[in-house]
Amino acid sequence: QAQLVESGGGLAQAGGSLRLSCEASGFTFSNYAMGWFRQASGKEREFVAAIIRGGGSAYYADSVKGRFTISRDNPKNTLYLQMNSLKPEDTARYYCAAAQKLHSLVRIDEGNLEVWGQGTPVTVSS
Repeated sequence: QAQLVESGGGLAQAGGSLRLSCEASGFTFSNYAMGWFRQASGKEREFVAAIIRGGGSAYYADSVKGRFTISRDNPKNTLYLQMNSLKPEDTARYYCAAAQKLHSLVRIDEGNLEVWGQGTPVTVSS
């Protein structure tokens, strides 16, 4: 059974850092583009970052560009999100997802997002 499990969330102060991890199992991780999304309370889920299968190219939402870095370790079946210079508006539940195509992640094409994790909460205090 395909599964994604996020970890690393928690409480941080504004200006601080957190590193999220997303461990994959039950499917061939290296065959999928991967992405991070977030959903704040009372708001719609939004795209954060995505990375191609081999990890050589990534795409970011404007709101996190220059502060967040997505990466992956295919032998370890793990996706990461390094979050620096955190802001209170980064407070949300963060999810990872897998898709065949990068654009499916960037566009949040629900029908083509094949695996989702349960999310990990991030709270940034001012």
